[in-house]
Amino acid sequence: MKQATLRPAIAVCALVAVVALSACSTNRGIAGLVTPYKIDIVQGNVVTREQAQVLKAGMTRSEVRDVLGSPLLSSVFHADRWDYVFTFKRQGQEPQQRKVALFFKNDVLERFDADELPSETEFVASLDTRRKFGKVPPLQATEEQLKTFQEKNAGAPTPPTPPTAEPGTSYPPLENPR
Repeated sequence: MKQATLRPAIAVCALVAVVALSACSTNRGIAGLVTPYKIDIVQGNVVTREQAQVLKAGMTRSEVRDVLGSPLLSSVFHADRWDYVFTFKRQGQEPQQRKVALFFKNDVLERFDADELPSETEFVASLDTRRKFGKVPPLQATEEQLKTFQEKNAGAPTPPTPPTAEPGTSYPPLENPR
């Protein structure tokens, strides 16, 4: 009687072992159904179409840095060239890579070369592919909308103004002088 109850248990164990071992040899087994999570990898400087449109020949290095930020690559051997490189890798999607190279002459922007750059809205939409964005609402109000808003809020109390210091008022220093 003991042997009769033991046979189905051995058969189930053998079946599980065969399935588990077959998963090791091919990707069609159980292991092929489970994939590890891979984090999104974002590296470099994002340069959008709007930023590139601001760049003009004749801008100084500091003006370019104000628009684009510090370059990802600046070489001692190529002191008159700045490179902005951006890569974005996400599981299940093609990696994105964009490059922008700026060339200076006498510390003034001479020219720049860039890959196809997305607008800021396109770039933000490419980051979150799970959410579907609707149509972007207009960010400017018409004269009629402004008039309606003013009429609705005509009776609303105005916020109090913060107190201001009287002219000639002297305050103690924030730190102790040593």
